[in-house]
Amino acid sequence: MGILVPERTKLHLAMIVCQLGYAGNHIIMKTALNMGISMLVLPVYRNIVALVALVPFAYFLEKRNRPPISTSLLLQFFFLGLIGLTCNQGFYLLGLSNTSATFASATENSVPAITFLMASIFRMEQVHLNRKDGLAKVLGTVSSVAGSLVITLYEGPTLFGSNLRSHQSYFSLSLGNDEGKSWSLGCIYLIGHCLCWSSWIVLQTPVLKKYPARLSITSYTYFFSVFQFLVLAALFEKGSQVWIVSSTDELFTIFYTGLVASAMTYAIQMIIGAVLIVAGLYLVVWGKSKERKFDEEKPSVSENSNGESSRHASLIQPLLPTSST
Repeated sequence: MGILVPERTKLHLAMIVCQLGYAGNHIIMKTALNMGISMLVLPVYRNIVALVALVPFAYFLEKRNRPPISTSLLLQFFFLGLIGLTCNQGFYLLGLSNTSATFASATENSVPAITFLMASIFRMEQVHLNRKDGLAKVLGTVSSVAGSLVITLYEGPTLFGSNLRSHQSYFSLSLGNDEGKSWSLGCIYLIGHCLCWSSWIVLQTPVLKKYPARLSITSYTYFFSVFQFLVLAALFEKGSQVWIVSSTDELFTIFYTGLVASAMTYAIQMIIGAVLIVAGLYLVVWGKSKERKFDEEKPSVSENSNGESSRHASLIQPLLPTSST
């Protein structure tokens, strides 16, 4: 006899798995960059793995609901791939290579706030400043952005050790070190990564209205991103040696980032989105039925022959006045 798990528990577990997948992605990607893997070759392999994993599901699950494709839609998919994957992943890798996995993970907490701000600017999100919910949205957005700025700009004292950093070591850390790393430049790259991610989320809304096949849209965006990274790699990577996967660690990184950080986490988010949609539709239907029941039980006002208002029949007052004999 199987154990029945509540749907709410399943959603929480799915989100935990999703966040664990992203957390592991930060650490594994940082390790791969430290091993010297190319920042242009890695996204090519990663997106190919994600594309191969998503295409079968997109083809079979959305075969009957997929609208016909057009040149305009292909252009929109191209730009979604450019902003949401190519620029997004590119800025992330550049920022991660100059900072740390913990810092990269912390800056991504500003993505919901930036997304809300963009949606408000483009009139996709309503903000009512005269209501508590509107003020809560604004305060949450300001707090999130302020926290990201503090993490990015503030240089506090050393937590472990008796000596504070000297001004010389601080500036060498900000401007670069012997390996050509720059913490400040990495912060800028990560901000660009968050902006691209938020823009990708906002730009998907009008595209989904025209082409409501999410897995297919994602497959197209991964396809165009692979093509875009191939062009960049052909321009900036010289020699064929960078394309050779020389260790099992690099192979593990490619499959983890492609399957877990891209394909699986997106599938989990799709499941949660579908559940929320079904729950929303159920609440709408339930609300309509309650509203209809309330209208039926509410006594309506009508006028009798004398022009006076009277109510529906009840045990106390009948529908029609009794006729006099």
